[in-house]
Amino acid sequence: MSVRVLIADDQELIRAGLQLILQTQPDIEVVGEAANGKDAVEAAATLRPDVILMDIRMPGMEGIEATRRILDQENDHPRILILTTFDLDEYVYRALKAGASGFLLKDTPPDQLVAAIRSVGDGDALLLPSITRRLIEAFTATDPVPPDVPREL
Repeated sequence: MSVRVLIADDQELIRAGLQLILQTQPDIEVVGEAANGKDAVEAAATLRPDVILMDIRMPGMEGIEATRRILDQENDHPRILILTTFDLDEYVYRALKAGASGFLLKDTPPDQLVAAIRSVGDGDALLLPSITRRLIEAFTATDPVPPDVPREL
């Protein structure tokens, strides 16, 4: 069974490069492309991909809003893997809050991108190790334990 992928990025060269990488994989099928968030929402509804590679900064509707809208639809939800140039905590938090299943940077090596698509397609969540470390540091810097939960086991 192959993982059906939609590529959403406003840069044609990036879409073409991702297409070239993914078409070499026998278990990954690129079912479509979108050049902005609005087109990604429409393509997700009609093409029903398993995984969407979603850029954040796109004209019209940005990727995080597109992620939110796609996941608000009442059909089978695709898994959304954010693929961006911007390694900003704000984007990570907003993407995860919108329901993204993963967050990668565009400088991720091709073999790791392919592995990430397979992993997210299988239902796992995925973050770069550096992002995971920062999330853990932010989480432990606050007091995440609700007052009614015993602090000692």
